[in-house]
Amino acid sequence: MELSATTVVAVLSALYFLSSVFGLGKRSLRPIPTVGGPSLPLLRLAGSVRFLFKSAQVLQEGYDKFKGKAFKHSEYFGWHVYVSGPRLTEELRRAPEDQLSCSEAINDSLQVEYTLSPGIHHDSYHIRIVRTQLTRNLGALFSQLRDEIVNAFADQVPLKGDGAEWVPVKGMDAVMEIVVRTSNRVFIGLPLCRDADWCALNKQFTIDCFQGAAIISLFPKFLKPIAARFLTNVPKSVRRGQRHLEPIILERFRMMEEHGSDWADKPNDMLQWLMDDARGEARGVRPLVLRLLSVNIAAIHTTSIAFTNALYLLAAHPEFAPLLRAEIEGVVAKEGWTKAAMNDMRRLDSFLKETLRYTGLGAISLTRKALADYTFADGTFIPAGTTVSAPLRATHYDDGIWARAAVFDPWRFSTLREAEGESAKHHMVSTSTEYLAFGHGQHACPGRFFAANEMKAMLAHVLVTYDVKMEQEGVVPPPTWFGPNLVPNWNAKVLFRTRQAS
Repeated sequence: MELSATTVVAVLSALYFLSSVFGLGKRSLRPIPTVGGPSLPLLRLAGSVRFLFKSAQVLQEGYDKFKGKAFKHSEYFGWHVYVSGPRLTEELRRAPEDQLSCSEAINDSLQVEYTLSPGIHHDSYHIRIVRTQLTRNLGALFSQLRDEIVNAFADQVPLKGDGAEWVPVKGMDAVMEIVVRTSNRVFIGLPLCRDADWCALNKQFTIDCFQGAAIISLFPKFLKPIAARFLTNVPKSVRRGQRHLEPIILERFRMMEEHGSDWADKPNDMLQWLMDDARGEARGVRPLVLRLLSVNIAAIHTTSIAFTNALYLLAAHPEFAPLLRAEIEGVVAKEGWTKAAMNDMRRLDSFLKETLRYTGLGAISLTRKALADYTFADGTFIPAGTTVSAPLRATHYDDGIWARAAVFDPWRFSTLREAEGESAKHHMVSTSTEYLAFGHGQHACPGRFFAANEMKAMLAHVLVTYDVKMEQEGVVPPPTWFGPNLVPNWNAKVLFRTRQAS
């Protein structure tokens, strides 16, 4: 009898789930209270399904009942433990990587070793490049960033005539196209950053990787490479990327061989920084293509989600625009469109930081995988193999931390920055045990400085160029939750016109 791939996956999935339900490791987690559903074997599945669609409520329930302590909920393949309150959150972020590992948690969720490559999993030098080279070059590259923002918005917002007529634009689609173009202006430059197929590939590649990871995770380790090759779209997407990048990479290697580390018109972009730093096998075409695609995974979807949320909030509340415009125009009059100008726009910074607090990118942060048994200072025992996180959304909605936490207050952080000694603490890119949008500690998002400048420049451009409102005036369209991930309403439309108001 011939079994279909679907049947094989279903059988393996069922076996994996049953082994997790009846595994010995579960007993050591029994002292940690359960939220979201029953903890009895087999009945746990109901809690796992509920979490898929009600993660924010499940974690809020746990936070309200057990704030300052640990709690857990059921996932399809086991338990997920959460630690709450500043003391345990700080301990989580300080835990050594060889005990509670950020990289292994990412590897589990994305199956990096198989969707991308063992090289990327074991040597993530591109993260160091993002943290250093990209951040250091933000000032030098800001004019290119700004140029791409202006051109991308003009392409995505097709105003008619004198621009006074309202034009509906599908928010999430337009923002993602603008973000992929703007990011790749810095990553690879012109003309490829405007190539339709390159942009489409980078928007799709994240989806390919996460869908592929979900499939690969169903298989035992010895079958994972086969599953990655034949049951996912990732290899096809990588070949597609190679068609775009191989001629560019080979030409740059030729120039490096002829002229050494520097030559006239040497590109100052992410691809070149990766090439300059690559050693050994990492200097091949395919490894470099994978590195650049990996950087795009981190840059495109999270920034698109965050900016779409900000755009929806601005369009639903046009009363916030005058104060923002006054600040932007005052600063630009003095400093021009520069990175330094972005740093001086405190209200704009506050609006975006509050968007990330209020909507966030999901329900959890600081996710780690226990590589060894670990005991927190309060006695909470975490057996090896367990996933541990902090409840981001519940922390951000804690009235004990943030006054009127359930209310969107665009000037929350600019007001807090006015207090003596508080300015740096409440900048958009600052992290703490109370503000986890970018994570916290040594594993905080390395690209947050780039993302913050990109989003500020985009929102400032919207404010000085357009009037915006929601299709259903005054209403922020409801987002979609899937597991701990939040996605803005994909079908919502924002109305644009040339700026008429002061």
